[in-house]
Amino acid sequence: MHYFGTAPFSARLLLGFLFVRPNIVDHQGQPPLIITSEELESSTLSTPPSPPHSPQQPYANGGISSPSPPPTSVDCDDTWLPSVLSRGCLLRQSCGRLCRSAPCYKFFSTDSTTFPDIPSAVFKFRLDFSFGSKMEDPTVPEPVKKISAMLKQSRSDLEKVAGLFGVAQIVKKEKCNSKAKELLFQSIGIQFLKKLLLANSNFEGDDCPPHVYKSVALSILESFCAEPELAKNKDLLTIVPAILDIAQLGDDEDCDDDNLIIVSGAYELLRCIAVYDEGKNALLEKGAIAKLIETYSNQSFKSDEALQILVILAHHFGTKTWDKEDPKYFHSLMNKVTLDIETEQCERKYELCGALQALLSSCHQEAIVSSSSDECWPQSIRKGLSDILAAKITKNQRDPALKLCSVMIETFGVEWALLDNDKPKQFLLLLIHLCSVEVRMQLEEKSVDAVMKNADLVLSCFTTLELTVTYIGTDVLELDQKEKQQLYTALKGAFSAILTTLKKFLIKSVKAENKSVSIDEKHFTLAIIRVLAAWLAQETNAMRSTVIEVLPFILCVANDSFYAYRTWYVKNKNPKSDEAGNDDNQKPTDILKALLPALCHFTVEEKGREIMLQAKEEDVLVECFSFHWSIVNYKPPPPPKSERLKMAKRTEPELPPGMADAMKDSRAALVSMCNIFMNIIVLEPRLVEASDTFYSLLKFILNNLTDLKRNEENLVLHANMAVLGLLLLKHQAKKVKKNDFSICRYIQCTIRFLWDAFNVDESNDSEVLVVSMEYKKYWMDLMELWFLGMQTISVVLTHIPWISEFIMETGWAQGMVETLRKVRVGTLPPNTRHAYEDFLLHLAKTNNDVVPVLKKLDILTVCRNHLFMELGKFLFGD
Repeated sequence: MHYFGTAPFSARLLLGFLFVRPNIVDHQGQPPLIITSEELESSTLSTPPSPPHSPQQPYANGGISSPSPPPTSVDCDDTWLPSVLSRGCLLRQSCGRLCRSAPCYKFFSTDSTTFPDIPSAVFKFRLDFSFGSKMEDPTVPEPVKKISAMLKQSRSDLEKVAGLFGVAQIVKKEKCNSKAKELLFQSIGIQFLKKLLLANSNFEGDDCPPHVYKSVALSILESFCAEPELAKNKDLLTIVPAILDIAQLGDDEDCDDDNLIIVSGAYELLRCIAVYDEGKNALLEKGAIAKLIETYSNQSFKSDEALQILVILAHHFGTKTWDKEDPKYFHSLMNKVTLDIETEQCERKYELCGALQALLSSCHQEAIVSSSSDECWPQSIRKGLSDILAAKITKNQRDPALKLCSVMIETFGVEWALLDNDKPKQFLLLLIHLCSVEVRMQLEEKSVDAVMKNADLVLSCFTTLELTVTYIGTDVLELDQKEKQQLYTALKGAFSAILTTLKKFLIKSVKAENKSVSIDEKHFTLAIIRVLAAWLAQETNAMRSTVIEVLPFILCVANDSFYAYRTWYVKNKNPKSDEAGNDDNQKPTDILKALLPALCHFTVEEKGREIMLQAKEEDVLVECFSFHWSIVNYKPPPPPKSERLKMAKRTEPELPPGMADAMKDSRAALVSMCNIFMNIIVLEPRLVEASDTFYSLLKFILNNLTDLKRNEENLVLHANMAVLGLLLLKHQAKKVKKNDFSICRYIQCTIRFLWDAFNVDESNDSEVLVVSMEYKKYWMDLMELWFLGMQTISVVLTHIPWISEFIMETGWAQGMVETLRKVRVGTLPPNTRHAYEDFLLHLAKTNNDVVPVLKKLDILTVCRNHLFMELGKFLFGD
């Protein structure tokens, strides 16, 4: 290294290790005796025959050129040693402390004339040059062994520094294997390397500036970290704080060139450390995230390298990278990176898209979205991406932009793409079109292997298409006829390619029998079915024959994914479990949950329903129903006795992280499954009557509906389960026992839903029946269920007559008549009027005891006011 010229004393000191005893201490505990080359040259010894010469070769002494041969290890008899020692050539007068029982002493000379008066007979050249055991690894180069021994026997920091100059050269010039580097690492010691990295002044007696020490230490450490075992070494990783401190020197505007060099070395070392999991853990634990963000935000020296390391850590740790409670560091970083995207006009603009994608993929989405209202970076990203995608760009420039769009929509929703006040729809329509075209380019006429080469890009486009198709299906986005036609054409082309590709994966899976299907291919298949499910939930006619062809395969894959997810969930819901983990990367995808809305359409079609029933899909759905119910009806484990008093004071128990979102998703899944079951019950009544599966579903609803907490979030689910239970009771009436009290509890819950739908108390006009305030927000979802429920409970009364007694006990029928008596003539809607009349008629026909009760409540007036003709004829005759 060029630093040797500035450290002549340190370099010369390396040559001072010329005479060393083989043992570290003698028999009296004294340190080894050392003779310098100058003292050896000044000694007066008689002239014996010269020892054999070693071949002339450069001395591996850390880069110091010397025409002399390398040190030669010799064995010398004790007969001549005292004469050498007695002539005053030792640094200390301590020859009496030498261990005379040792079989030999080890000498090293730089040439054959160093000991001219030693008889040649006493020289016994060793074959090995090691300073330690004769069993040392023969693969370790000799220079490494020598300098390792010198480092171990050095008595001062200055001597050790001198040895490091040699190490820096050896690890570069010699073919050092992992064992050689490990030997050097142990010889130097991590504490000494730390000392060099933290040095603020030169060592006493040396004229090297501190940055030289740091540079040498960084160079050696970088070489060590090239070996996996050393890079993972716990002792070595303790230097991470020191490396981070050096890296931050670049934040100083007055940083000179010498310090900039060591800052570069520090970042190279951090990059090496970040290769392995142990290194990443050390960086995270030692606060690297905040320091690297500060470096990038300040645009300090090597800021791009700081961002690269941040991306590596974010990709590895995911949400663990960031502080969920304090997202200021994340926002600070995003503001700076997005500003660079807006201002950069070179290739770096597209590289930053990739960095942003990795950072966003790792964030706490809920925390970031909720805290980003005052941040400008989401809008900056949209503007930057709009400029990129609207320009004429290459594939390498377009791909990272499409991937970043996917992550932004996944994080902030489709509304993020509509932030432009001037032309809100333009960017979204452009994005959908580009993703559709990209999907066709990547999938059409491609083999499975060819498709998998660009799987990351295709999956990003899938995410964008899935979310945008679902959003468009809500009819929130107003599109003119031309926009609708263009959008439909683009999406139809993309999903046609997706279906064709799914068939290819199906064919490969059948041929291989899952033996040669890779994990990546399985994940890609799940992604295809997921995005296809979003399309099928909205579009029920396009490419229907192809869809029916692959439906059995879709069901098989979706069912397997559900069972895998359920197993994972059960294992991981208990945080105390040793095997439990929260790594979202290991979390299976439940495709069946995403497919449920599409299956609602299939159950209406004869061919689709036939395929589902042949596959026994109803059995899987009942298991799925039970699983999602356990999430919606989550009950926290009982607290320990010491905390029960504290917990008792809380009105609502705290939900575990992520449970609220899981409950919301499971509610939607349960509602979809209720619709699927209802369709099958209505269209396949004979199957349902004889099915044990549907009877078990009935028992589940009877036993569990009463446990569902009555609140706004559960209202639609409550209605669906109540009506589903009525439909099942209608077809499973023969299996119902009169002493089954679960039916009474269930009927009570069902009556509550039907009873509370209408009233006159909340009306501006006290004589007009209106939908209750509680139901009004969800009435579009509840209206059909209410009418179906009223119709079905009327039929159930004829199959299970004794239910009428319980209904009368609840007071529902009496309250219904009293309310209808208050309603002004002509204001009751026809469908509502028919629902009430039909129910009261069936109730009266089922139970004769009901008739006098109704007459006592002046049912005659109700029949006259609202034209309940059939009921009036039954109660009062013509």
